[in-house]
Amino acid sequence: MVKYALMKNIYLIDVTNRDGVQTSRILLSKLAKTMLNIYLDEMGMFQSEIGFPTLKHEVNYINANLDLVRKGAIKRMHLEGWCRAVKEDVESTFRNCPDIRHLNLSISTSDIMIQGKFQGRKSWSDILNSMIEALKLAKSLGAETVGINAEDASRTDIGRLIEFSIAGKENGADRFRYCDTLGADDPITIYQRTKQIAEATKFPIEMHCHNDLGMAEAVSVSGAQGAVESGVDAYINTTINGFGERAGNCDLVSTILALKYSHGFAEKIHLDEHVDLRKAWKIARYGSYAFGIPIPICQAGVGANAFAHESGIHADGALKDRRNYELYDPEDVGRGEPELLHTGRLITTGEYGGLKGFRHVYDKLGIHFNDDKEARRILELVQYANLHTQKPLTDDELKFIAEHPETACKILTVTPQFLNSGQ
Repeated sequence: MVKYALMKNIYLIDVTNRDGVQTSRILLSKLAKTMLNIYLDEMGMFQSEIGFPTLKHEVNYINANLDLVRKGAIKRMHLEGWCRAVKEDVESTFRNCPDIRHLNLSISTSDIMIQGKFQGRKSWSDILNSMIEALKLAKSLGAETVGINAEDASRTDIGRLIEFSIAGKENGADRFRYCDTLGADDPITIYQRTKQIAEATKFPIEMHCHNDLGMAEAVSVSGAQGAVESGVDAYINTTINGFGERAGNCDLVSTILALKYSHGFAEKIHLDEHVDLRKAWKIARYGSYAFGIPIPICQAGVGANAFAHESGIHADGALKDRRNYELYDPEDVGRGEPELLHTGRLITTGEYGGLKGFRHVYDKLGIHFNDDKEARRILELVQYANLHTQKPLTDDELKFIAEHPETACKILTVTPQFLNSGQ
């Protein structure tokens, strides 16, 4: 029998800004990525995978967000970069972002990928050695935490995953990421596999699951259960509104709901106490706006129909006692307040905004400038930001720019490599 009193914790690592943005045919501005990091921090996420520190167009954005950590604007959440488990990528990461302190190193582990991607150039021994060398280098360059990622773990021999995990643990890694890269696992199988790995290694396990079979949340929480039942902490990777490659990733809100309200998990699992589900509505709506992708009408918790009742029996039952047909309340996910739509005169500011209208907008936000000179400085940034996002700026984006103008300037700036090299 499992001793639930000895259960370890489950922490959430959101990967919207790394894997979610890889959704085909969509884009996300660096300002929007920054706002998501701020919202994720407010929501109590343990960590945000902020992007690729090896990519030049990500460098200023990542360094600007690290500035926000130093300034206390991002208060608790770790900001973590992702790169390949090769020494060259680690060197590039710390050359581009010397203050980064959290990193995940990824390498393919399944036979099909080793053979298909590396075309005979790498053996299993090479995979292990590459991971170990990159891990040791990352730690020596200042990484406080490093996760080691087994890409295509669900199609990798269990013995090799255990060997990979132990090698990482013995060389200073902080957790092992089990990547169900093709979304091929089922809840029962992944529970059994993570349980076996955790029992053999006594090493924290991080779940990274895709939704190709429509089971990303179920597979993620089942895998996490296998880990915590074996006495190690578990981490679940999520994305806002389930965005991600192909059919998407494990949805943030659905995962929290499953851990808090499903009859089995709610009693057996201890979710990180910092997670605040009441921020769900706000972050889901902003994610939808920033990505330009509507929230599905039946999306758990945040969809338009999540608390809608039409059937006579359901409507009657919900009106008598909403627990008849609702597992949780709208207020639990940050809903329930009426939303007012302004239909009178509306002054906006953006790419072509003038100073008078600009100051009017900020006055309504409770931000007042000392003089026109100070206002023009922020107006110029707002104009650039509007060009950058190609969308009207939200109130929170406008506030962010006024409160952190230097950081905003860095986010909106890209320095091409040829300018740095003098070519």
